[in-house]
Amino acid sequence: MNPERHRTREGILFLALFALTIPAANWLIGHVGTGCVPNGPCLVPVAPGLMAPSGVTMVGIALVLRDLVQRRLGTAVSALFAPASLVVASATAFFLSEFADLAVYTPLARRRLVTAVIASSCAGLVVDSIAFLWLAFGSLDFLAGQVVGKAWMVLLSIPLVAWLRRRDERLGIMPA
Repeated sequence: MNPERHRTREGILFLALFALTIPAANWLIGHVGTGCVPNGPCLVPVAPGLMAPSGVTMVGIALVLRDLVQRRLGTAVSALFAPASLVVASATAFFLSEFADLAVYTPLARRRLVTAVIASSCAGLVVDSIAFLWLAFGSLDFLAGQVVGKAWMVLLSIPLVAWLRRRDERLGIMPA
């Protein structure tokens, strides 16, 4: 398979996975956790004594997938399908975090892919966490948990990103 076709196919896969993370995150928030706050999110532990809304895991993954979509297909926009109460919060938070992520990732990506993914994901996860928590729940009570939970998912993805970079070089796959 030629490198251009390979890049496009992977880009479509990353885009599909990226699009699925948002409804998955919103579903998790309302249905999965070690406990659920009345009229609020279901929570999961992300560090000793630190809880976060359960969708944090999917959002952390989404931040990395967004970078991989851009690497394969160019700039991307996320899609949302969620309960009405979370649509506005999710859409606004992701819109703002997309711009933060894009502003950091794009200038770094050609020279230092792993650094670009880590730095842009950190910028995006802070913006996303603040915007989402405030809009969805009117509170920043779970901000530390959101940031830590998303950061865990970003850190866990770094070996995959490093492997993709090395494989791209070996196969001659250039970023979009």
